[in-house]
Amino acid sequence: MGTLYQGTPSLVDDLKVTLQRLSLLHPLEETEKRTMFLSNIDQVLNFNVDTVHFFAANPDFPPETIVDKLETALRRVLVPYDFLAGRLRFNPHQGRLEIDCNCAGAGFAVATSELSLADMGDLVYPNPAFQQLILGKMESLEKEDQPLYILQVTLFKCGGFAMGISNSHTTFDGTSFKIFLENLASLAADKPLAVTPYKNRHLLTARSPPRVTFPHPEMVKLEIQPGAESNTTVFEATQENLDIEIFRLSSDDIAKLKEKAKSGRGNNVGTRITGFNIVTALIWRCKGLAGYEGDNEEKTSTILYAVDLRSRLRPPLPPSYTGNAVLTAYATASCRDLEEGSFSDMVEMVSRGAARMTNEYARSVIDWGELHKGFPHGDVLVSSWWRLGFDEVEYPWGRPRYSCPVVYHRKDIILLFPEIEGVSDKGVNILVALPSKEMKKFHALFYNFLG
Repeated sequence: MGTLYQGTPSLVDDLKVTLQRLSLLHPLEETEKRTMFLSNIDQVLNFNVDTVHFFAANPDFPPETIVDKLETALRRVLVPYDFLAGRLRFNPHQGRLEIDCNCAGAGFAVATSELSLADMGDLVYPNPAFQQLILGKMESLEKEDQPLYILQVTLFKCGGFAMGISNSHTTFDGTSFKIFLENLASLAADKPLAVTPYKNRHLLTARSPPRVTFPHPEMVKLEIQPGAESNTTVFEATQENLDIEIFRLSSDDIAKLKEKAKSGRGNNVGTRITGFNIVTALIWRCKGLAGYEGDNEEKTSTILYAVDLRSRLRPPLPPSYTGNAVLTAYATASCRDLEEGSFSDMVEMVSRGAARMTNEYARSVIDWGELHKGFPHGDVLVSSWWRLGFDEVEYPWGRPRYSCPVVYHRKDIILLFPEIEGVSDKGVNILVALPSKEMKKFHALFYNFLG
């Protein structure tokens, strides 16, 4: 069961990218000048998310046509998504970030590479050089005037191309970004919007007065400067030398793990034995024990993972809600229990962590954020790109060959990736970065457990 990349594949470290042009694009039609409220969930996500979407050559869509269609589609999509052409501002009177929808523009860059898509090697294995396909900021603009969204189109010599997107996490979560991509693709095909975005973030406003009705051990109070970027305070980038490995679970592996979880169940009939829950439970056990020497019976491990709130709130959020509608669920256990407990118990704890996220619990977390301005805190965060479906978006020139984030290796964040397009066995790839000693133990735990 399970497979492993045999060492680090040979990665291309220079994609030989040359920037050809860079501009600010404005909405195709006049938009209302306004201020957009950002929820307490949006507030703590003041950092950029970088994604790359690779496309094979399509003879019906030469490079100049691709560029023209994406440029026009972006200008058109900036009308319903007017906030993407705005700028992030700190409101000192409110003590919070907001978006000034001032039509200042989104970034659009065109670049070329001397390489072919085939020269890129294994697209699934995270390559730091993919950063060359992303334009994170526009050097000609001051920090306060940086776009919230920049699209870079990089044309390969084979006719294929990459669409690199850098956007502020305050603008989208994974679900709303997928909807945005569907809309961008639809407009590129000269069709209407696929989904009308719902932009009112006030649906996640804290209650007045705030009412924290649950303890929140998954949150920690942090002192930061008002309006300061907060991405490095959730999980600090480590200076340690890390081993990087990708562990793969096939669909058969996942099915067998589900059976293992079911076979050990007692009366826990409410446990949801989903693919995500069993993969997360396995990761938790391996990561929690990788640094555990058995000499401290009181040592605990807390795992964090995102839960979509859209259907959990009362009333439910509109499915097309554009902001960040996710909160961090958690599960905590002693390392001794992780070592000696049953797999079904671990799956139950992960399932229970998600089930805890009721309307009242979510409102309590949001209210906690109003009072304390804090962040999620745990030993490991599972960040799942597994089923977001970015590679399922149908553009005029076809679906992406692969879509992935540009990865910054951190030992306390474990990433779940989907398979590359065209692979029939839809398993999951698990990216782990750990110090060498811990990686060896993680590796042994993972494969010993799979048997």
